[in-house]
Amino acid sequence: MDYEIIRSSRRTVSLSVKDGRLTVRAPYGTSQARLSEIVRSHMNWIEKQLSRQSIPRLKDKPLSDDEIKELKRKARKILTEKTQYYADIMGIKHGRITITGAKTRFGSCSSNGNISYSYLLLLYPEEAVDYVVVHELSHIMEMNHSRAFYNIVASVMPDYKERRKLLKQ
Repeated sequence: MDYEIIRSSRRTVSLSVKDGRLTVRAPYGTSQARLSEIVRSHMNWIEKQLSRQSIPRLKDKPLSDDEIKELKRKARKILTEKTQYYADIMGIKHGRITITGAKTRFGSCSSNGNISYSYLLLLYPEEAVDYVVVHELSHIMEMNHSRAFYNIVASVMPDYKERRKLLKQ
């Protein structure tokens, strides 16, 4: 992996990812071999940062009408497939699936099992998308955010808390 090295009179090595590029700040005396070892040992963190930054942000560049149309088309296909996949795992039936342009919520579930998803959900990592699908399907069994509700979510997706964090960034 390519990265920029900035040496200074600092005491520790730091890694930062900005604009899809890794920067390593290091003390003057740190060997190239040591820096390579540090980068290698932090590859999971680096890849996570790079993937976060590759998510298109609406505030950076508004989506064109064509991009919105394509995102809605993809959302209908992907979210319908994922909903059916997880509904089968959970042994539940859902109602209609609707794709919306909601900007403040990624999904909702009505009392009769109809589920709405925002097409903007597809701008997030797949792990987060799967979490929202399981979250909405869990509402079919438990129409609140009680401990029982999160027990249902956790039974399908034990790492749901980490996945949920991806939506808050």
